[in-house]
Amino acid sequence: MGHPTVVDAGQHAWALLLATHASLVERIEAALAAAQLPSLAWYDVLWALERAGDGRLRMHELAQRVVLSRSNLTRLADRLEAAGLIGRERCPDDRRGAYAVLTPAGRALRKRMWPLYRAQIETLFASHLSAQEATTLSDLLTRILRA
Repeated sequence: MGHPTVVDAGQHAWALLLATHASLVERIEAALAAAQLPSLAWYDVLWALERAGDGRLRMHELAQRVVLSRSNLTRLADRLEAAGLIGRERCPDDRRGAYAVLTPAGRALRKRMWPLYRAQIETLFASHLSAQEATTLSDLLTRILRA
């Protein structure tokens, strides 16, 4: 057996990335559930809306930012709306389009979730990296994402 090729190393890194992501998300989801908080998907939608400045995004923009299919986002948005965490507003210039709008309750829930989420990120991920390793990893993932 010789040295692994770049392709083999890349495939191995990919498999490790997926396994690590799945494991960490599962553990974070368990911590949220134990604290009687909703899932990361809820957090991601609320955070995307909060970052949008005016607390609103077109549904298709929101789907891109949280990496969900339109149908999955629609179902999730229905649940968030039923819980009073977001509202929906029709687009005045496009009758078929709609905005998802963050409510004060949605903003408050996102802020309540963050300390636990932040602690999990620190414990499960960041504490295992030096500052230089974290920067290198960020640079590598950014390069791949932009490609």
